[in-house]
Amino acid sequence: MNCAKVLIYGSLTKVKAVVALNYYVIYKPYEVLTRFTPEDNKSCLADYFKVPSDVYPVGRLDYDSEGLLILTNDKALNQRLLLPQYAHEREYWVQVDGAVTDAAVKQLRDGVQINVDGKMYRTRRCEASIFTEEPLLPPRNPPIRFRKSIPAPWIRMVLHEGKNRQVRRMTAAVGFPTLRLVRYRMEDITIEGMQSGEMVQLSQAEIYKQLRLKA
Repeated sequence: MNCAKVLIYGSLTKVKAVVALNYYVIYKPYEVLTRFTPEDNKSCLADYFKVPSDVYPVGRLDYDSEGLLILTNDKALNQRLLLPQYAHEREYWVQVDGAVTDAAVKQLRDGVQINVDGKMYRTRRCEASIFTEEPLLPPRNPPIRFRKSIPAPWIRMVLHEGKNRQVRRMTAAVGFPTLRLVRYRMEDITIEGMQSGEMVQLSQAEIYKQLRLKA
């Protein structure tokens, strides 16, 4: 009898730990690294956002750019957002240096030659238009340098690709360097109503629906 008990107790099945999936939408401030560990005395995400230790940013947003960033521990979502074949929409609001022309905006739409990792690359067609009024955004800290004699209009750009510093390289290629760059939207997720440094937690169903993905 004792022997039978030993056999039964010895056949324990290993139970795989269930990892709780977390999803956060943040408004990354200007001059903050897209990582949770500091480097060269620069601010990082950990200075603004408290999340579980297994949560990381999806993709990147440059140190000198602001706006929408997704944080998650969902590896499948991470992969689906980063692989080029999924080509999800990214909307940027870009303030440029100088009175941008309709011709320059058309060039942006049609695609321009930029340098990516030492090789010339022609960007895909995209949406681009000039804002008729300055968009409603939280003030940047520090603000861009104001010059009364030089215009600093805003352009709305919608891309389906994300090369390194692509938007900045594109506006520079048509003669209007970027002064301020804000990622406003990814598919149906936006930073509408958010302040710099704020975070919103979403459910899996909510974030997959807004990203137009199937869970």
